[in-house]
Order: sequence, then C-alpha cells, then structure tokens
Amino acid sequence: MSADELRNAMVERIAVRHQALGLVLPPEIERALRTVPRHLFTGDVPLEDAYGDGSIITVRGEDGLHLSSVSAAWLQAMMLGQAALKPGDRVLEVGSGGYNAALIRELVGPTGSVTTVDIDETVTDRARRCLAEAGYGDVEVMCADAEFEIDPGRRTFDVIIVTVGVPDISPALWTQLADNGRLVIPLRTLGLTRSWVLHRDGPALVSSGHLMCGFVPLRGAGARPGLSIPLREDPSANLWLGEGRGIDGAGELTGVLDLPRVQARSGVTIGEAQPSDDQDVWLAATVPGFCLLVADQTAIDTDVVRLSWPYGSPACVNRNTLAYRGMPVPVDGRDGVREFVTYAHGPDAEQVAAFLAGQITAWDAAGRPAPCLRVYPAGTSDADLPDGYVLDKRHSRLVISWPTAR
Repeated sequence: MSADELRNAMVERIAVRHQALGLVLPPEIERALRTVPRHLFTGDVPLEDAYGDGSIITVRGEDGLHLSSVSAAWLQAMMLGQAALKPGDRVLEVGSGGYNAALIRELVGPTGSVTTVDIDETVTDRARRCLAEAGYGDVEVMCADAEFEIDPGRRTFDVIIVTVGVPDISPALWTQLADNGRLVIPLRTLGLTRSWVLHRDGPALVSSGHLMCGFVPLRGAGARPGLSIPLREDPSANLWLGEGRGIDGAGELTGVLDLPRVQARSGVTIGEAQPSDDQDVWLAATVPGFCLLVADQTAIDTDVVRLSWPYGSPACVNRNTLAYRGMPVPVDGRDGVREFVTYAHGPDAEQVAAFLAGQITAWDAAGRPAPCLRVYPAGTSDADLPDGYVLDKRHSRLVISWPTAR
C-alpha cells in the first residue's frame, strides 16, 4: 500500500476508536491527519509502522533511554481534540517530535502561529529538518528548557500543549498562558499520568476533561523522577511510587509475590469498551499506601501476577502485604461483562484485598464519577482551597474532587 492509502487507513482506525469511546473525530482534525505525511517524521521505519497504531521512538540516549518519540497518532488526535484549536490561535508545544507541530499548523491556519520547544538540540535539529521537508518550515523550533519562559515577559499563547510527561505545572506555564487560554498537559499524579485540559478560573487552573496517556518523561530543571521498588530478584515486577515519596513497608516486599495469592471480588462490573480509568484516580486519592504495580507479563506467570494493565495497575501496600487490582474476570451468562477483582499477597492478604475491592465498590456506589482537578500556586493557604484530596508539589497544590457522577 502507498503512504496515502496507509495514512487514510490510519485515520479510519482513529475514527473508529473515537466512536468506541462515544466521541466523534472532529472534521478539522481528520483533515489534518489525512494531510500531514507522518512517515516524513518517523525516520527509517517501514511505512506500515509509520502509519501503525503505536508510537515511534526517534531519539535514544546512550543508555538506551527513550528521549523523543512520535506519539501514537490516535493519542495526538485526542489531545488536539482537548485543545479545541481554531484558526488564528497562537500555540506553544512543549516536546518537539515535529509531526504534532505540523498537525497544529494545519489546524491554526495561516493566521495562527506554532512554536515548538525541546531541551535536546538533537531533537530540535531533527524536528526542524522534518518540518521543512514536509512543507512546514514556518513552524518556530526552539531549543530551550520549558521549565522557564521561552521569551520572558514578552509572549503569551492561546493554547499550550505539553507532549512530555510532567510531574508539576511550572510557573512559566502559568505566565505564558493567555487569560482565556487552554493548557493541555500530561500531568503525573501519584504515579498516574493523565492528559488534563485546564482553563483559568480566578486563582486556579480548572479541568474540563482528561484522558489516560503515557509519554517520555520531562527532562531538565523540572524533572522529578519517581521511585521504583523491585518485588523480585529479576526485573519482572516492580512497584512504582510517584512524587518521589515513600510508603512504609514497601522496601520489605521483595519476594512477597512468592506468597500465596488471595482474591477478593468487588461486585462491580464493566462492559466491553467501557472506560474505567476514572477509577484509578479515585483509588489513588482514597487508598492509603497507593502505588502502581508494573509487571512484564511475558516474563512472569499470570498465576503469580494477573494485572488489569501491565504498565501500572492500581495497588496498595499495608506494612508487608501487597494488594492490587487484577484482570477483570468474566461474569457467567453475560457476554462481554467482567467483574473487577483484587489480589493480595502477604500476612494480611485477605483483609487488604477486601479493603481495595471495597474502594472499587465505593467508586461504583458514588456513581462512577469523573475527577475534577484544580491547580493552585504552591503558596496557597489551606483556607483558600476547596474540598477534595490535596496533593502538594513543588510549584503547585492540586485538589482532586468528584463533583458529578456519570
């Protein structure tokens, strides 16, 4: 198949994915996806991969760490939908792969402007070459640390789109966002990463939506690495703790997965293609000792670990006992319907598994609500914060609440 045929097939798959989530692919985003030649940004990979459903790693460090990638096109389409770009918008993109900047250029048109910034000169040089080859040489490409303003005190943007995973919202993002601007940002919260769309509301940034995502981590002055704790002698299973925090007892769990596994059922079911990622945020904010369990299911027997999501399933630690949400189990006589279950290993496995399952039940009883995120500057007093779960970061105070049920 030709590049045009593969590109159109990719767009059709993205449209189907949107439909499965109850969404419609906006026609202007569909047009941009059909227009921009993605293969000119993905290097030497085969055309089939360039127009596949996954991300393409374009720059690796000497240690093999992924430094830059062209993200999955379906995710870029979703985030562009969050951004609600319109002709004439001034847009700042943080993280330069080139392809997304070209899509943005198509959406804002000749009266708009696109500036893309990355900390790595190798990345920006490559992005600049790819954009010029694809016909988007008017995109401004800058090599700088986006933790700081790119043009201090002189420029604001109608939309800021961040395409790297960030641990916090820096002051520079506040000052560069226009009064009625929108910030789309993959923010790491208690180990979870969600792409939040945020708008100014007085002293705060307030969310109007979010989606589950994953990106290469931010580098530079704003980087805040999380903590990974091994559970086995080999690297097949680890706990991931966000925000650089610790959990009592987490360092004493090596070998816990070799202990008998106990299951608890929640009574909460889910249908095919029905999203449940809001549940992750609920558990993060309500479960003491929350963390994520990450396991390579190709290297570890599912009779030992059976995760709902191999890249980070909600888990909790209670002293020397570990519990986690497992792969939902089929419900007899109900095609496509599965029940959430939890598993636990350790001396208090039955109690901790039941507790975690009970929090899933509580989420369901509350109406399976979608979280709302409010972001305040770090110096904001407790008295000036609304009700909700408060998470303090270096530059900001996050308040997560569940104001409405679906």
